[in-house]
Amino acid sequence: MSKLSKKTTKEKGFSLLLILFFTVLFIIIMLPFYAVTLASFKPGEDLIRYGLNLRFDLNIMSFNNFIFLFTGDHSYFTWFRNSMFLTIVQVALTLFVSAFVAYGFAAYEFKGKTPLFICVLLIMMVPFEILLLPLYKLIFDLRLMNTYTAIVLPGIANAGTIFFFRQYLRGIPKAIIDSGRVDGATEYGIFFRLIIPVMKPSFAAMAILNGMNSWNNLLWPFMVLGDGEKFTLPIGLKTLLTPYGNNYDLLIVGSFFAILPIFLLFLAFQKYFIGGLTAGAVKG
Repeated sequence: MSKLSKKTTKEKGFSLLLILFFTVLFIIIMLPFYAVTLASFKPGEDLIRYGLNLRFDLNIMSFNNFIFLFTGDHSYFTWFRNSMFLTIVQVALTLFVSAFVAYGFAAYEFKGKTPLFICVLLIMMVPFEILLLPLYKLIFDLRLMNTYTAIVLPGIANAGTIFFFRQYLRGIPKAIIDSGRVDGATEYGIFFRLIIPVMKPSFAAMAILNGMNSWNNLLWPFMVLGDGEKFTLPIGLKTLLTPYGNNYDLLIVGSFFAILPIFLLFLAFQKYFIGGLTAGAVKG
């Protein structure tokens, strides 16, 4: 057998192993979604008795949970609307502010630049739980408790997003900025007209990651919100489980619908998401 034939055989074998590996990985990842989907068609008693399982039983499956979700007396869609509003606002502000900060780190030289960027890296290493009490006291002193501002404000300059944008921007040729200055554009004009269009893949990647974090955020909103009408979806679903009664019927079908926005968002921007992460990983 020639060397070329041996190489081709090895490549085919390696490709088959990769296909097998990612097929198994896909099945493992999709099993929880499959279990939640099945549970949304089952009565709450089945969830209490057997927990989440992969048992497909047509005798107990029905659309009753979905009917109750859309016609029952509950606040699910209020929670859903609140989460959607907060996610959109928080993602938009985080991307805008973080892009501004990252552009400053990537495009300009100024005194204290390196120490400030080191501070950004250090903030990335600090768990949020350590900042929880000081942040809570600050929000309380500012009289922002029970407001959406208290949820949005602490995260609009996200250290991880700033770092990612900075790495991405460092790979953009400085000639783009210089050409804008030669044409008489202001610094703001260069940012909005030249830099932002180039950053679209990185914006898509960070929009999905920040959107997922905001949508699933439970701990911080739970601490600062007290009005039931302002509850987000994770808090609302948590209130369905109490020592005095558990509404598993609404909980499981509500959890099913809570997954859909992030899932659809990823499918819509998958190409930009992968492209943005790849570019950010190799540039700078």
